Amino acid sequence: MLNSKETIALFDQYVIGNYTRYPVALVRGVNSEIWDAEGKRYIDFFPGWGCGLFGHCPKPIVEAVQKQVAELIHVPNTWYTEQQGIWAKLLSERSFGGKAFFCNSGAEANEAAIKLVRLHSAKERYKIITFQGSFHGRTMGALSATAQPKYHEGLNPMLAGFTYVPYGNLSAVENAIDQETAAIMIEPIQGEGGVRMPPEGFLAGLRKLCDDQNLLLVFDEVQTGCGRTGHWFGYQHFGVEPDIMTLAKTVSGSLPGGAMLAKPEVAASLRPGMHAATYGGNPIAAAAGIATIRMIESEGLLERTKKISDMFFTTLKKFAKESNLIQEVRGVGMMIGIELAIEGAPFVKSCMDRGLLINCTQGNVLRLLPAMTIEEKIADEGLDILCDVLKKG
Repeated sequence: MLNSKETIALFDQYVIGNYTRYPVALVRGVNSEIWDAEGKRYIDFFPGWGCGLFGHCPKPIVEAVQKQVAELIHVPNTWYTEQQGIWAKLLSERSFGGKAFFCNSGAEANEAAIKLVRLHSAKERYKIITFQGSFHGRTMGALSATAQPKYHEGLNPMLAGFTYVPYGNLSAVENAIDQETAAIMIEPIQGEGGVRMPPEGFLAGLRKLCDDQNLLLVFDEVQTGCGRTGHWFGYQHFGVEPDIMTLAKTVSGSLPGGAMLAKPEVAASLRPGMHAATYGGNPIAAAAGIATIRMIESEGLLERTKKISDMFFTTLKKFAKESNLIQEVRGVGMMIGIELAIEGAPFVKSCMDRGLLINCTQGNVLRLLPAMTIEEKIADEGLDILCDVLKKG
């Protein structure tokens, strides 16, 4: 096995340097613990950039994938597979009764949603309202929907048809609607935007606007979906159903996978030949997706998420009262944002040096997306490290 230095040298020579990477090569993980090539152990409060709903290498997912890969790896979507049909049924039954289109990532799911909005709407309606601080993906359509100029730098002009408004401002949304507006697209809880919760009644207000103006409501649940928040989907906290929902990250147990669900009357507009994904809904991703849902239910992980979440928030909010460094602790379930009064990146580095992996977004928001399976003693150990790092400034 190569050591970290040797792996980094390999990347320097052969891999495009489009990522800012930490100088560590990770080689093995179990639940919320992961080890580097030198054998150093880390507690992972951000497994798989939010994909690791069960942490690393959960046994039911591993077994489902191992079984499937020995039977059928891939067939194109010109044939039927049992696994994809079952996966779609399980997602539909736990959400709003929609029909599924499968792809490979959140960006792809959002691209599909954008296309479906235009296909389903009247010809003169093509605009989609999105929100400042949003993040919908890196492909050109999803990037154009992302209302953060820093991601557009060097890539302009963005695709036409997107109107950006402040997150949480219902009157701004109403004022932005015109005769060409087709839909409103929003993350129920902003993730990369800083774990920002919607104001009370905001999502319900969007639903009413869409109903009154004959618009589609699209929820980007790439980060909030599949149990992350303690409900199957983030929208279920607010009692507001979308017309279209996008999923990825956790939907197939950390394997590459994405999905768009749409109400049947809307889904009918995505006709044969209008969109596709070669690997979308492939047997391996589908097997992992089925195993993900069954694991959550068989192990009672939605309820466990609420319990472990309370432990995180209790500890962090108690510490925040004693610290001038923390402005706010917010979020829901295993989706936690700690807004600091100063830049957060140095604390990410200090935590990593101490054996804890976290994330910083929006400059000063520490973001935690722990596994819903994290052991309490591991969570306590990680929280002790985090609080100690913050205490030392």
